[in-house]
Amino acid sequence: MMVESHRNMLWPYYLSMMLGLWLLTSPFTLGYMSDFSPDANQLRVMAERDLPSFELRNLLMTWSDVISGILVIVFSVLSADVWRRNPWAQWANAFVGLWLMFAPLVFWTPLPEAYANGTLVGGLVIALAVLIPMMPGMSMSGMMGKPDVPPGWAYCPSTWLQRLPIAVLALIGFLIARVLGAYQLGHIDSVWEPFFVGGSMMAGGMNGTELIITSDVSKAWPIADGALGGIVYMLELVMVWMAGKDRWRTMPWMVLGLAILILPLGVVSIYFVIIQPIVIGTWCTLCLIAALAMAVMIPYSLNEFVAMGQFLAWSRKQGMPFWRTFWTGDAMDGGSDDTAKGLVATPREQWSQATRGVTYPWTLLLSIAIGVWLTFTRVTFDSAGAMADSDHLVGLLVVTFSIIALAEVGRATRFINIPFGIWLIAAPWLLDGIASPLAVWNGVICGLLLIALAIPRGKIKDSYAGWDRYIV
Repeated sequence: MMVESHRNMLWPYYLSMMLGLWLLTSPFTLGYMSDFSPDANQLRVMAERDLPSFELRNLLMTWSDVISGILVIVFSVLSADVWRRNPWAQWANAFVGLWLMFAPLVFWTPLPEAYANGTLVGGLVIALAVLIPMMPGMSMSGMMGKPDVPPGWAYCPSTWLQRLPIAVLALIGFLIARVLGAYQLGHIDSVWEPFFVGGSMMAGGMNGTELIITSDVSKAWPIADGALGGIVYMLELVMVWMAGKDRWRTMPWMVLGLAILILPLGVVSIYFVIIQPIVIGTWCTLCLIAALAMAVMIPYSLNEFVAMGQFLAWSRKQGMPFWRTFWTGDAMDGGSDDTAKGLVATPREQWSQATRGVTYPWTLLLSIAIGVWLTFTRVTFDSAGAMADSDHLVGLLVVTFSIIALAEVGRATRFINIPFGIWLIAAPWLLDGIASPLAVWNGVICGLLLIALAIPRGKIKDSYAGWDRYIV
């Protein structure tokens, strides 16, 4: 049955062969080895990063695309074998696609066309290798078994509509990261920044965004960190659309992989936003938008992660091998079929399905507003030094954990705001930098409000089996 299904889905591998041929010819049709005349931005990047010559980097990109093209063709031919499936060849092609996305960053390509080519072709190779065809390594019992809705749950956490908010936010982050990466690589001469300055703008200095993405913090990374963020968002987009609505039990490894991309990397993204005014002294509007998109992804991804964890815990109790179940998935007792209308529903019903598992209690929305307010005390109360840095740090952490708590399965994270509130009450008497008595009262009032707002749980609409006891 699996071989027959494989034979009915060979066209992605043939298309991958065509992409391999495209890669083989790309360096010659896109002019990788043509006479190259660098502009001021590319010379600036070369000097700041102490990079090799342009000729050497273009040569390395040429060899990278040629060798990658050959590998894509070979692995696609092996994947398209009509007599047997070669799952390892599919995964090998996926890793070649990943390298194609990284190669322009590793070699610091000065060619915008090479950067675009690597990103687009790399993403397509991954999609054609493991996203569109039958996912290699999945167990037959998992694919043929049930259920769609986890036992004790009121809805399926892995439907297409449940993943849609994550996909939209990841796309926004990807487009922003591409712009930031293009500037860091020297492909464009400026980045849009409507609010924050970074130097003497009248003297031709950098704006806030440009200063931040070329700062020592950014240069601590061996590759362009903005472009690296673009790869992360691209991988999120790929993983969001993998498998069907039962993937919480058929592909536990993938659900965990997506959670790793969103949760820890979301925290890292918030960390970089936190240190911008403290360490660098300005802000980056595009970085703020991207960090917000990453933070909002978290509550929309938690329910699927919890369902996957419950499945693995259940399978362990049943005596199933943990690692085999983790990598190949399986069926599960109980549960039910998904009866939601999905994409044939009305727009209002689709929105309801897409946001199920996330509610918006006024207490959490007000906590988010307080967190945002705290980040502006430098302006509103002329706070400075340690006091201004404290308000900024606590404010963004309050925003982050309040957003996470919008997820019903993560509602308990709101209690983290209580110690933040206590600190806000005490900070005016412990830190320097207070310019006005109003700043003292601001800290006390905001702290008391955060403590009070963290106590009510807010409305919970759905049930989550054994996880219900943690929704307090």
